[in-house]
Amino acid sequence: MRRWLGSSAKEGFRSTLYLLGLAYQGLGGLLLGFALLALLWREDARGFALAALLGFGLGRLLQALGHPEAQPRRAEVFASVALLWLAVPLLGAVPYWVSGGLGYLDALFEAVSGFTTTGATVLSDFGRFGQSLFLWRGFTQWMGGIGIVLLFLVVFPQLQVAGRQAFFAEATGVEKEKLTPKLRHTAQAVLRVYLLLTALAFLAYFGAGVPAFEALANALATTPAGGFSPNPQSFASYSPWAQWAGTLFMFLAGVNFLLQYRLFFRREVRPLFRDAEFRAYAALVLLAGVLLAFYLYTHHLYGLEESLRHAFFQVVSILTTTGFASVDFAGWVVPAQAVLVLLMFVGGSAGSGAGGIKVVRWLLLFGFLRREITRTLHPQAVLPLRLGPRVVSEEALRQVSVFVFLYTLLFAAGTLILALLEKDFVVAFTASAQAIGNIGPGLGPVGPMGSYAGLHPLAKGVLILLMWAGRIEILPVALLLSPELWRRLR
Repeated sequence: MRRWLGSSAKEGFRSTLYLLGLAYQGLGGLLLGFALLALLWREDARGFALAALLGFGLGRLLQALGHPEAQPRRAEVFASVALLWLAVPLLGAVPYWVSGGLGYLDALFEAVSGFTTTGATVLSDFGRFGQSLFLWRGFTQWMGGIGIVLLFLVVFPQLQVAGRQAFFAEATGVEKEKLTPKLRHTAQAVLRVYLLLTALAFLAYFGAGVPAFEALANALATTPAGGFSPNPQSFASYSPWAQWAGTLFMFLAGVNFLLQYRLFFRREVRPLFRDAEFRAYAALVLLAGVLLAFYLYTHHLYGLEESLRHAFFQVVSILTTTGFASVDFAGWVVPAQAVLVLLMFVGGSAGSGAGGIKVVRWLLLFGFLRREITRTLHPQAVLPLRLGPRVVSEEALRQVSVFVFLYTLLFAAGTLILALLEKDFVVAFTASAQAIGNIGPGLGPVGPMGSYAGLHPLAKGVLILLMWAGRIEILPVALLLSPELWRRLR
């Protein structure tokens, strides 16, 4: 490899090795803590212990081969982020494999689903996991939601240039925003919001009657818009108060964390309500929630309060790509399911824990469409596209168009392959949509109370790739598959 890579490429990839080394050592420390916790709870700690040893050993080796001050090029940064989001689940799968009794493919599916905050599970028997494994499931989502690179920027300031570049490659959204001049302080601000929402969600769930352990595990999966619950019935077995609390905190999980920092820590209310994406996001929740509640109530499925509760819970859960369920909506009539399926292609706000295409991209696409229609009638007109008070650059519009095209292409390819493997179009369509959108439940056997355990092994592999691509917003994956990238690295 040293002969194949040019000198500048070798220098750039040293930052990749260093970042992977830190990630593995950090995970090793976490896994060691989980091993001790498993021993305390008299559960099988071998999986955590083995993963911790692998993390420390491989991490030290990779860190020794890398360097924190190496300055990677743009192509190497995107490749590094893509590889990081593959490497971390490979290690995180070991506890499920050794202690959980899953085959490694299923263990990797569970780990990728966790770190990408998808929430799709291969578990059909929740009794095979102890508390330590369920807590690990929740914690992988908590880490994945805030971003692995962002966490390491807070803990390891020595990442310097490589860490800053990797953060902007990992962060979601159309335009990357910094709250403070120093990126590490911005990362700390986001982390403060993240911790606050997690703590408040735990207290709300516990106060609503959810057992303490389940309240903690659900809180860890709520803030990142993850959806892994230790309860096989998700939120369906909890009280109405817990379901309303879940609706609130899932809604907050889909709001830009930097806007929430300004609201909660700086008492700045105006930036939130002046933000075009937040207004569109809140309006969509209200409109879809009322529409679905009206349909559920008029078709005599539930009473008024139940209709409102289940409608808003499921609308927010799917829109924010969290994937919790207050009811088995796979049993709803088709029009009600159709509302949720359409929301799978929207997503939450940029800069939040939510996955999917994101509301801001849809705003820009509709604005672009409106501008082009106007330009057809007035070809000489100068028509800048605005998002709120800001003029959107043509570069941002180009990036949005490329992203949506690649997103659609991957979704269609995934649907086609899954349909050939599973011989079920509903499963293929919804499983592909949920995987690339990092949502969790589909319809049919992979519905909110179902499992992905029965899928063909190749189908699970396809879903793993879709979950991975969706979490890193596709472009790094496209770059890895591009011959141009590898020519640049020669």
